[in-house]
Amino acid sequence: MFIDRRDAGNKLALELEKFKDDHSIILAVPRGGIVTAYETIKKFGFQWDLIMPRKIGSPRNKEVAIGAVTSDGAYFLNEKYVDMLNISQEYIEQEVYEQTKEIKRRLKKYKGNENFPEVKDKTVIIIDDGIATGFTILAAIKSIKKHGAKKIILSVPVASSDAIARLEASVDEIICLLIPDEFYAVGMHYKNFEQSTDEEVMNILNELYIS
Repeated sequence: MFIDRRDAGNKLALELEKFKDDHSIILAVPRGGIVTAYETIKKFGFQWDLIMPRKIGSPRNKEVAIGAVTSDGAYFLNEKYVDMLNISQEYIEQEVYEQTKEIKRRLKKYKGNENFPEVKDKTVIIIDDGIATGFTILAAIKSIKKHGAKKIILSVPVASSDAIARLEASVDEIICLLIPDEFYAVGMHYKNFEQSTDEEVMNILNELYIS
């Protein structure tokens, strides 16, 4: 069990030092992912940016994800859910538009622009605070590949075995410190898993920009 995201990030940093001379860029998933990535960026001077996938919700219940999208509009769908719920392409396109708009709004707030990270020919290390299903990360991976990354490393403190199985064919390497036999939620593997606030994220970003 990790104390909090900073503790998890300290432990991840030990595993990521090997990439510091590999023309690498860390892409952190806000909000929790930037807290987790902080130590690695600070300690080894990695280039970094943000990647912000958002789920595409079901028309009947927005909390149920039928897929996910990133800032450039690249999206991933759980085709099984789409077929089962008989969801129209029109609905999907509208939801992709709405979620992309929200991603861009948040990116502007966090980093002052909505530009997609410069990943061409680089080793990209995606960092989040944990992965339950992996569907939103799949959208991020799709975007990163589209933009010409040389290599993709997925790095998280904890993930479900289902998520690892779902993601391992889509990336070059997965670094995951904890894959529990029984997985119910990411937060169960942290003593403190309070939601990261915008203020906390902005403080970290400001510190990283200054350094």
